[in-house]
Amino acid sequence: MRRPILPGDVATVARAVLAAPCGRRGTVLTAIFEGAQAALERDGGAGSLHPEWGNGALEAAARRFALADEPTLDHTDYLRCTIMVLLEMERRLVLAGGDGFPDDPPKP
Repeated sequence: MRRPILPGDVATVARAVLAAPCGRRGTVLTAIFEGAQAALERDGGAGSLHPEWGNGALEAAARRFALADEPTLDHTDYLRCTIMVLLEMERRLVLAGGDGFPDDPPKP
């Protein structure tokens, strides 16, 4: 089970990745996704927050890190960070055998 991923989650994770030094961006990205997963597994539907990672949302996990101010999407470095987030999200969804959240509309 996972939480739905909202546009704000993607933007917040991208801001955390952008704030990290270039050589650590992949590490920060992985830590955020792993932390959100750890929070979901700890919660198990009980409604309790993980002490370090929050409620299992990517945004909550990203807020553990410093966040860059949100630039516009024509900021090339921010755009690269956003693409990193989207590619990691896609990779993890495919590995989990999922093709979206259960309530998503069917794909054409």
